[in-house]
Amino acid sequence: MNIQAGGWCALVLSLVVARAAELPLVDVFTGGQEGFAVYRIPALVTTKRGTLLAFAEGRKNMGDQAQNQIVLKRSTDGGQTWLPLQVVAADGASSLNNPQAVVAGKTGRVLLMYQRYPPGRREGNVVAGLTGTNVCTGWITHSDDEGVTWSAPRDISAQLKHPTATSLAGGPGIGIELRRGPHAGRLLMPFNEGPAGKWRVFAAFSDDGGASWKLGEVAPQGGKGYGNEVQMVELGDGSVLLNARNQGGAKLRKVATSRDGGATWSPLADDPNLPEPVCQASLLRHPNTGAPEKDVLLFCNPASQSKRANGTVRLSRDDGKTWPVNRVVCPGPFAYGCLTSLPDGAVGLVFEGDNYRRIQFCRFTLDWLAEKK
Repeated sequence: MNIQAGGWCALVLSLVVARAAELPLVDVFTGGQEGFAVYRIPALVTTKRGTLLAFAEGRKNMGDQAQNQIVLKRSTDGGQTWLPLQVVAADGASSLNNPQAVVAGKTGRVLLMYQRYPPGRREGNVVAGLTGTNVCTGWITHSDDEGVTWSAPRDISAQLKHPTATSLAGGPGIGIELRRGPHAGRLLMPFNEGPAGKWRVFAAFSDDGGASWKLGEVAPQGGKGYGNEVQMVELGDGSVLLNARNQGGAKLRKVATSRDGGATWSPLADDPNLPEPVCQASLLRHPNTGAPEKDVLLFCNPASQSKRANGTVRLSRDDGKTWPVNRVVCPGPFAYGCLTSLPDGAVGLVFEGDNYRRIQFCRFTLDWLAEKK
């Protein structure tokens, strides 16, 4: 191959630019390492002191109920390195699912919810109820020291399940704390519940820092398909936007809004701006320090209607009405993910990559997101 000097310079420059555009990825959980064959269902929060807490299910195999334990890794340097794995919750042959965390703003307490399936039980064969060998239950634990230690888990199923619900699934991802309006300080945890095939989405909320929880109403069905895995975000006027996986409908996200702090919802509707392959997604209000009117919403999912790939982050400056800015984070396999705001104004993301072989972390700025590709 005969390339003149100018051609070599152009080639080298293009490679440098391409590499500069790529986000460095850091492995957080890797299948086959630290005691578990598979890691799935990531959740990520930033504590009040800036520690990153990445949660996941540690599984014996790829099954959703594979004697899962809830595991955690901590980073004190913005995600560059991660401390050794901690087991936050385990229950013998039972399966613990769907880690979902929220940080209480006043106290800095980190609250973590998850669900327990008894041995041999799955989403499709549990029954309605709060106790028993065939029942899915909801649990909570908390940490007051940046995730180093955790309280004994508490069964709070009576505060999280509607009487006719069979399965229960938090998020997965994060809860939120409302900052505006009459419900400022309220903690919201998004949930979906069964029976399988007829899912419903709603919020559980707390007005006492997570000591107790109340059940909100389910979002009314709207059109074909059911809301499933769900996240929520506060809008500029204090209302709440719900964004859910669309199970059995169009390959578009389902959305609804609440004007009473997550207690009731408008009917679910398909969002034509947010395609999906039927998968979990992440939604985040990213603050603009000192100028809350300029906060942005960030949304991340596999932006494909055919496969879990093409992991993309989108940005909205009008509370989710439009998403004019988008950028691919990972063009290859990409499944569940979770966004968090970092203390320096950047954004952190954990996601399932490499065909579920690992959960990886990357960070990016809004300037990077808005760069012309």
